Amino acid sequence: MTKTALVIDDHPITHLGASRLLRDLGYDPVGQAMSGGEALEQLAAGPAPDLVVLDISLPGSSGLDLVAPLRAAAPRARILIFSMNDQTGFAARALQAGAQGFLSKNAPPSDFRDAVRTLEAGEFYLAPKQAMALATLRVGAANDPLGALSERERQVLTLIGQGQGLQAIADQLGVSYKTAANTSSLLKKKLGVDGINGLMKFALDSGV
Repeated sequence: MTKTALVIDDHPITHLGASRLLRDLGYDPVGQAMSGGEALEQLAAGPAPDLVVLDISLPGSSGLDLVAPLRAAAPRARILIFSMNDQTGFAARALQAGAQGFLSKNAPPSDFRDAVRTLEAGEFYLAPKQAMALATLRVGAANDPLGALSERERQVLTLIGQGQGLQAIADQLGVSYKTAANTSSLLKKKLGVDGINGLMKFALDSGV
């Protein structure tokens, strides 16, 4: 049975390496997209891939914010986050967003193969050290309101904590003023604070 994949990353060398590994694992064709917008255009043209390999840092967007629209466009696809950002917090947010696996780009090719095979089996993949760190993080932060925030919401909260206004935030993140303002409103509701000053104080107190 033919298996297909889509690699979403803005680095050609990653496309080359990941595509070779995927073809060795029986995936053909392996599609390539350099941005979230390009990936969604390809999915709209169909057919949907069986596997998506997704970077976090993409032009104009976060890969974590792309998980939900990818899931809507290709509900059966397994999503593996493949990123240089290998901190445990990123792995936690990747799984929370709906990805089935998280792998550091610093991992050896054997780990990439293990991750793909694990996702094919319908299971979740984390490297052993990440899994242990994530379990510890969850125990220590079960009631942490930051755990409910998306990657974009965290970005906006961090910039608010730095004293930046909504227009400056919108310009820096490459989004509209309306998107920045809506994100700010969602943050107030999720964190239970009033106004920009409340968000700024929360950001400073929490150290985001």
